[in-house]
Amino acid sequence: MNMQLMIDYLSSLAMNNNREWYHSNKEAYKRASAAFEELLQALILEIGKFDSSILHNSPKDLTFKIVRDTRFSHDKSPYNPAFRAHISSKGKLPVPVGYYLMIKPGNQSFLGGGLFADMFKDATTMIRDYIVQNGEEWNAVIHEPEFERYFTVQGTVLKNVPAGYEKTHPQAEYLKFKSWYLECPVKDEALSDAEAFLTKSAALFHIMKPFNDYLNKALAGFQMPTR
Repeated sequence: MNMQLMIDYLSSLAMNNNREWYHSNKEAYKRASAAFEELLQALILEIGKFDSSILHNSPKDLTFKIVRDTRFSHDKSPYNPAFRAHISSKGKLPVPVGYYLMIKPGNQSFLGGGLFADMFKDATTMIRDYIVQNGEEWNAVIHEPEFERYFTVQGTVLKNVPAGYEKTHPQAEYLKFKSWYLECPVKDEALSDAEAFLTKSAALFHIMKPFNDYLNKALAGFQMPTR
């Protein structure tokens, strides 16, 4: 696993974020992308030791495109200088939730989990309803000491508790959420040792697994919208 290959390529792309540079350095991209997939394969095997539901995945099916959709963005940079992947029992689909990894130089890398997408109203409703009925289990998950050491629940949050839910509910704070996710930042220096990064990543994903399990129980039966 050549982490430096990834870092060097992404750093150069960040400084030369244009189509001419990208196309003239296609071979460098292929080498860096292959290194990322090698890292993903090793990570799948490590996660598989405590979550066998993800072992069937192929790294190529878990990665996201480096090309940006700039149609509705003020930032017209054509590429996102980052390698990203989502590892779950159904690959990179946002549901079921799984383990997210982004490698991006400039101290922008992070490990994540949970539901990042907030546009699926049915998913949001299912999680809110599950929290209402299983509040004590929610508290046990998010207040477990090792969990609290590394993670704080984040997400898109409404100003008020949505209609249909009690404002005085013990978990009212979390009923305001439209998405529920975790992020653990990774400094650039932590990427220099591939084996150490792999070990640390797997350990953090292990700690977040009960959070993912809780959301996936809430999302049981959810169907991704069809286009």
